[in-house]
Amino acid sequence: MASHILSRRSTLAMALLALSATCGAASADPYLVGRGMSDITGEAAEVGMMGYASLSQVSAGIHMRQRARAFIVADQASGKRMVFVNNDLGMVFQGVQQAVLRQLRARYGSLYGADNVILAATHTHAGSGGFSHYALYNITTYGYNKRSFDAIVSGIVAAIDKAHRDLKPGSIAIGKGQLTDASNNRSLLAYQRNPQAERERWNSPIDPDMTVLRFRQGADDVGVISWFATHGVSMSPTNHLLSPDNKGYAAWRWEHDLKGVRYNADGDFVAAFAQSNAGDMTPNLSLDGTGPTRNEFDNTRIIGERQLQKALAIYNGALEPLAGTLDYRQRFIDFSRVSVAANFADGRTRGTCPAALGTAFAAGTEDGRGLDGFNEGDLAGNPFFQAIGGILTPAPQWVRDCHGAKPVLLAPGVQQPVPWSPEVLPVSIVRIGQLAIVAAPGELTIMAGRRIRETVQAALGDSVKHVVIAGYANAYSGYVTTPEEYDAQHYEGASTHFGKWTLGAYQQSYHELATALRQGLPAYASAPTRDLSDQQLSFQTGVVLDNTPLFKGFGEVVRQANASYVRGQRVEVEFWTGHPKNDLRQNGSFLEVQRWDGAAWRTVATDGDWNTIYRWVRVDPVWGSSKAAISWDIPADAATGQYRIRHDGNYKNGWDGSIRALTGISRTFQVN
Repeated sequence: MASHILSRRSTLAMALLALSATCGAASADPYLVGRGMSDITGEAAEVGMMGYASLSQVSAGIHMRQRARAFIVADQASGKRMVFVNNDLGMVFQGVQQAVLRQLRARYGSLYGADNVILAATHTHAGSGGFSHYALYNITTYGYNKRSFDAIVSGIVAAIDKAHRDLKPGSIAIGKGQLTDASNNRSLLAYQRNPQAERERWNSPIDPDMTVLRFRQGADDVGVISWFATHGVSMSPTNHLLSPDNKGYAAWRWEHDLKGVRYNADGDFVAAFAQSNAGDMTPNLSLDGTGPTRNEFDNTRIIGERQLQKALAIYNGALEPLAGTLDYRQRFIDFSRVSVAANFADGRTRGTCPAALGTAFAAGTEDGRGLDGFNEGDLAGNPFFQAIGGILTPAPQWVRDCHGAKPVLLAPGVQQPVPWSPEVLPVSIVRIGQLAIVAAPGELTIMAGRRIRETVQAALGDSVKHVVIAGYANAYSGYVTTPEEYDAQHYEGASTHFGKWTLGAYQQSYHELATALRQGLPAYASAPTRDLSDQQLSFQTGVVLDNTPLFKGFGEVVRQANASYVRGQRVEVEFWTGHPKNDLRQNGSFLEVQRWDGAAWRTVATDGDWNTIYRWVRVDPVWGSSKAAISWDIPADAATGQYRIRHDGNYKNGWDGSIRALTGISRTFQVN
């Protein structure tokens, strides 16, 4: 019955779109525009986190919830449409794309597919991990985490569904500017290997370009996308709280503080701070894992605020309306075996290789060093660790030879029985009027991104004036450096999976797509992809049971609030609780700060807000007891009055294994 209703809903939507297309010539709005947002926060305790590949970085609470922010644009003239979803994730892995597309197909038929849906990640390093279907990315998370995977997929689909139901006649305007104090080049020596004339032409070792799209439905502003290149590593490897990092802070500030969003309405303003070619761009301005300060929360706020203020200035300045056709081209390409034409290489036909990682992959970056015994730029490698890597992922000599200057540490692209990382990757270009969005399934350094933008611009011709890279999109398979940077074998070059000519393979692929787009021809055939959803292993134990100390109950206060506070102080309360894996409380909260308004308690903050922290603390692993430590930094503009802290959670009953709800409420306290 439900599928019939969804099918009728999809048919009705397409009929309305067709009707609007017949009236498009008379409409002042060239497009239909829709936006939506949903929660994608994963498991908040005892799960390895994604990004730093650190076994010791295990989730233990939430600083801010992670969200999917979706936009749909439909061309009223042609009926074609596209989806862009910005996700507070380290990466969008291919398994996530496959699961999202399956659910969209079940709801909407052929309306949305791999060719017109871009799922991009902000590259936060502070989310729960284990949601890849490839082993390389699940090693430090002790395997696959289905609950986090399902939360991500369902949240993305919910955001798209909201945007789909929100479609109304609207317009899009584009603006550009430069932000110079929110990034630094963490791989400057490798960057300086690029030709001097090219470096002088760009005149900066960072990519300061910010591109902003303003979305309107009629005269109403409904959303914004801002693309800017800086890594999501303001939160450090010692952090254990789930967080969307600096881009998530910028989004929250615009939505929550400037637009009054409380994340509970379909019509909420959506502010997406998206990632671009950020492979060698770090927000740690001092290049020692710190900067602008030595406090990771301050760094997240400062770098996020700088992105916000620049985006606001562009958004409120002189913008150029987008006008013209909406179209797209997409392919799946096997990047382990691309023959790269001479004009995209060094004047000779070259080729890519099965994926391999060099020893500098383990060395880490200038702002986040890795294992002892590994150094960037070491072209000889470490024989001992190379031997160990050869046991884990044995690489034939021809694979090592193919990678040239790279001393191979691991070869995740060698079949065993399937590669540890994907080799068949989606590449796509979406055109909206004079804007082209290039979706890249990896981390492009700034010079690699510049070369791809120029390749696409040249192929599309004068009808397209703006080209933006949407990085970390639709799949993930490491870095993309220039050949010159690759030969330096710093972290980024060692993490360029398919060898020295990886960038050339991408340029060639995007050139073919852009040419087909300009000529109105179909893209070349795609390579077959594999689905590994039924081959996942997890080596983590689930929640066995939850307990409290003797004579204590779930939800009871362990640490009580003070009787009164003044603005600027921190309220700290603790409760006996259950494991947060029992219920992720998607689109909900583990905490509420409530204020008495004279008639009822009103929620003024949740665990999705900047000034709250929910920490989960294991007290006795044998007995199964734990507590929720909740803090609220009282804002300087908080209303005076009576407040309380509420904690909601769930515990697993040790007798029957059932999951039961719990609630704890602090004493009432005064804010003066």
